[in-house]
Amino acid sequence: MTDPNAIQPSELDQLPDRDPEETAEWQASLDAVAKAAGPHRAAYLMRRTLERAEGTGIALPKLLETDYVNTIPTAAEPAVPGDEAMESRITAWNRWNAAAMVTRGSKYGVGGHIATFASAAWLYETGFNHFFRGKEADGSGDQLYIQGHASPGIYARAFLDGRLNETHLDNFRRESGGNGLPSYPHPRRLPWLWEFPTVSMGLGPLSAIYQARFNRYLTARGIKDVSDSHVWAFLGDGEMDEPESTAALALASREGLDNLTFVINCNLQRLDGPVRANFKIVQELEAQFRGAGWNVVKSLWGSAWDELFQLDTTGALVRRLREVPDAQVQTYQTRDAAYIREDFFGKDPALAEMAKLLSDDKILECFHLSRGGHEARKVYAAYKAAVEFKGAPTVILAQTVKGHTLGEGFASKNANHQMKKLSVDEFKTMRDLLELPISDSQFVDGVVPYGHPGADSPEVRYLQERRAALGGPAPARRVHPVAPLPAPAEKAFAAFDKGSGSQNVATTMAFVRLVKDLVRDKETGRRWVPIVPDEARTFGMESLFPSLGIYSPKGQTYEPVDRDQLMYYKEAKNGQILNEGITEAGSMADFIAASTAYATHGEAMIPFYIFYSMFGWQRTADQMWQLGDQLGRGFLVGATAGRTTLTGEGLQHADGHSPVIAATNPAALTYDPAFAYEVATIVKDGLRRMYGEAAPGEDQNVFYYLTVYNEPLPQPAKPQGLGVDEGIVKGLYRFNTAESAGLSPVANAPRIQLLGSGTAIHWALQAQKLLAEEWGVAADVWSATSWTELRRDALEADEALLRGEERVPYVRQVLHGAEGPVLAVSDYMRQVPDQIAQWVEQDWSSLGADGFGLSDTREGARRHFGVDAESIVVAALAQLARRGEVKATAVKEAREKYGL
Repeated sequence: MTDPNAIQPSELDQLPDRDPEETAEWQASLDAVAKAAGPHRAAYLMRRTLERAEGTGIALPKLLETDYVNTIPTAAEPAVPGDEAMESRITAWNRWNAAAMVTRGSKYGVGGHIATFASAAWLYETGFNHFFRGKEADGSGDQLYIQGHASPGIYARAFLDGRLNETHLDNFRRESGGNGLPSYPHPRRLPWLWEFPTVSMGLGPLSAIYQARFNRYLTARGIKDVSDSHVWAFLGDGEMDEPESTAALALASREGLDNLTFVINCNLQRLDGPVRANFKIVQELEAQFRGAGWNVVKSLWGSAWDELFQLDTTGALVRRLREVPDAQVQTYQTRDAAYIREDFFGKDPALAEMAKLLSDDKILECFHLSRGGHEARKVYAAYKAAVEFKGAPTVILAQTVKGHTLGEGFASKNANHQMKKLSVDEFKTMRDLLELPISDSQFVDGVVPYGHPGADSPEVRYLQERRAALGGPAPARRVHPVAPLPAPAEKAFAAFDKGSGSQNVATTMAFVRLVKDLVRDKETGRRWVPIVPDEARTFGMESLFPSLGIYSPKGQTYEPVDRDQLMYYKEAKNGQILNEGITEAGSMADFIAASTAYATHGEAMIPFYIFYSMFGWQRTADQMWQLGDQLGRGFLVGATAGRTTLTGEGLQHADGHSPVIAATNPAALTYDPAFAYEVATIVKDGLRRMYGEAAPGEDQNVFYYLTVYNEPLPQPAKPQGLGVDEGIVKGLYRFNTAESAGLSPVANAPRIQLLGSGTAIHWALQAQKLLAEEWGVAADVWSATSWTELRRDALEADEALLRGEERVPYVRQVLHGAEGPVLAVSDYMRQVPDQIAQWVEQDWSSLGADGFGLSDTREGARRHFGVDAESIVVAALAQLARRGEVKATAVKEAREKYGL
């Protein structure tokens, strides 16, 4: 039978053999080794040969897996340049206080996680003592993405160095009364400590990659040299199941991000049980990262294993470690020496002989306690190798035991992620194991005490000295005083006030034109960060390519096919545009890094991310919450917006709900502008609020979401009069009246107020004309630039009333006294305008594009959803008929006339 995996002659033809006789000799040598020494020896020689080839630069495919042993041999481990005994005592205090904090909080039922930090304590402590640079040194320091479930351990360390007190710890997960600590890393809730929100899981690794990449971008563009900053992302092996966790691995290696290190805590467990029960997650991750081009460092076994590996003269131990599935490794953690002798060593005669040389205590030490992630020396060696490696990012796969030092009731138990407390007896056992000076008398009324060696103790002095040497406390978030950015020249915004005359212009094009003017500004132009996911030509942004350039760390190593054209595809090392390819998630990660540079690096950057609106909030809303959590600032632009403006695209592209999702995010200021001058006014105000002189009481830590449309339409001049700019920003202003539109309604004509947002206002204006000319109805048209901001203002007014303050919502103020009922219409589902219904004093009704989208012309789609001008007329007449202001028969006549 032919071996399907063998190289076929047709394949060999593609690789000419210049010396077939020599090739045959090599193959015969391999056959001889396999026959004489066995296939394991042959495989060993092949692996060593390939490793040698890789190390000498010979172009060969990399091995995707190495043996299930430490990458750095014991003999090659550097000495830890510190006091290991002192660091061990500090780690013991942190372990204790992390467990005590969660246990004490359990009486309130607020939850918490103990086991994760217990497994990762040395991964953090080694970094804090020797690697993580703080914010008080030169540069920006390092960026730390802390695993969310490990937060109690980080709080425990902050308690030890005096940044938190017992009151803080007792308010873990209880924030409403003040002095509370959020459950997970959360900059909005604890902005002096946390830089990066890392729950939801998966977003941390993705963001870390793009943060490291954005650091390079800032340096390449001459904004700030942050080449000394290193990004550390602490992750769980179960977290790597999230697709976002591995979505950008190739980007990191492609761009050589050696300023990035992933530290994956491989305790082999996720929330409900083993990560890879029947397989080996470490080997899977190694193959995945090596295949993507990362440097991989495995720190699997502690020093107790050194004796076992020295006894392994046949390779049987290494082979056995490779074949034992992860769930069985966990089982060994909970079983006695006899079980391990039989199940692990008894499977191979050579191992059975080895086991005879080992005491039960030695076996239990190895299988219960000794892991690479639990020893400072092993972790330090891995970290040092990572920061010294150049040309690619590094991932450290550190094996640990989940629940380590918490006792037999926790270690490696499937349920330990959900276990929230230890008993007093378990704490006493833990105390003895960690050798902490905590007496039985300190357990008052069964309450576990916090432990602290004293503010002037050797442990605290050592901790603080190490942090001072590395640039101050960590983690820490610092917002350095940054002068407000000067406002761009008024000319850029005023250019839209005159309208477009006879020319039809889409608001997407208006926005791009505005940005083109703003990036030319001498003061602030270089701070704009245009971000687009491979749709720049869709949005008319190709004109920015040659002038701004597309960022690439390699520059442009080829001659572009369109080089002879004016708007050619230009890549540059100092390029300003981030064109990310087809990845909305990556583009959002870019945006988050840029939007928070004011805090991370003390440099205000102005990102705008323009995308197909359907693929924004629907696809990456979780990251938009992350953006709000991280206090990001900038402009999200949902282009090709609306449910009916994309001719022929259909259901998957027709966005009728983004503003609904956006309205749920308190940090998002959502606008649906209709006209070019509204876009300009909103952007101008956004720059003032986020980057300039914010008004008293205004929160600068917001971001703007603008919907813009690809439908070319006449752009009117900006109406003259007081309150227009205020109305655009606050969400509503009267665009015209029947009289100012030149429709000259008859005296005492029935009147209605038409509220439209975005492209829908054009249908409202058509309906205004039809109502006057064909039905004798006067309609005033209002532009509702933001239904959401109107609602928020009204909610704030309601809250003020509860406090005894008299305040009228803005929407009620501007509509007060407006004659007739109100009919609101948008290119989104009715829920969008209906947000404000309860605060409108007039009779209310609305039209919207509810349901699934469809492929059709714009006119056909609008007729289908009942939002075109004729549908607005019929709905308006129906409202007026219910009030007795027009004949009921007019509604039927209109339906028949317009074919509805």
